[in-house]
Order: sequence, then C-alpha cells, then structure tokens
Amino acid sequence: MISKKAKYALKALKVLAENYGKGPVLISYIAEKEKIPRKFLEAILLDLRNNGVLQSQKGKGGGYLLRMHPDDVKFSKVLRIIDGPIAPTLCVSLYFYGKCDDCADEVTCALRTVMEKWRDANLAVLDATTLTDMLRVNGEGSQGAVEGE
Repeated sequence: MISKKAKYALKALKVLAENYGKGPVLISYIAEKEKIPRKFLEAILLDLRNNGVLQSQKGKGGGYLLRMHPDDVKFSKVLRIIDGPIAPTLCVSLYFYGKCDDCADEVTCALRTVMEKWRDANLAVLDATTLTDMLRVNGEGSQGAVEGE
C-alpha cells in the first residue's frame, strides 16, 4: 500500500500536469483543489523539487510547475522519491538493495524468487504509467482538442 504522502504527491502532480505549460501553480490552489493539508503539501512539493520533478518560482506569480512534460513523469519515480523502495523486500530492490537479516543464501531462497516476481509485476505498471495517463483516466488528457477548437 502506498502512503498517504505518496497519494497526496500524485494528486498534487495531477494538478500540476493539468496546468502544464500555463505557468506556476500556487500551493494554496493545489491544497484546496485536492484537499491536502498545506504544510504537508509544502513538504511533499519540496521533496519533488529536490529530486528534479518540479521547479519553483518565488515572488508574485510564483508557485510550482513540472520540470518536465507529464509524459516523462513516471509513477515509479514519484513513489521512490516519496516512499522509498517499491520492492516488497530490500533483497530484491533495484535502487535500495539490502541483505535480509534472516536469509542464509539469496540464491536458493524461495521467498526471494516470489518477491522478484512481485516487484517486476508492480514495476511493469508503475514504469509504464505517467502523469499523462492519470489525466486520461479523468478525461482531462485531451488538451490538444481544447487548443484546436
């Protein structure tokens, strides 16, 4: 299960994806629109900015905006930034590997094989899902049609 912080991060990124190319978005707007506590949201957006997903602008007309196109922001990246490893156990994690304390031999561990399959199945979805995909689910991803009208 993802954390509430990760869920809020994805909701905030959805708002920023909806506004991609339109300039910075105020934290207060995101917080109100998605019902996210402002202080919690500030910490989340700072994490995303510090990890290259967002950029911020200070002063009048300031706020947050995506650093890259919504097509390039994968769920897997966001979840790793906010929640850490996606793998169910550290011994199968791609970016946060750690040896299991209770495992004598990773090569013959039957549980590890199952955990690798679990990781791969989750990653297949999370690596293939972007912010643009989330907009399409909500019927908001047809920005080209709006511009062409």
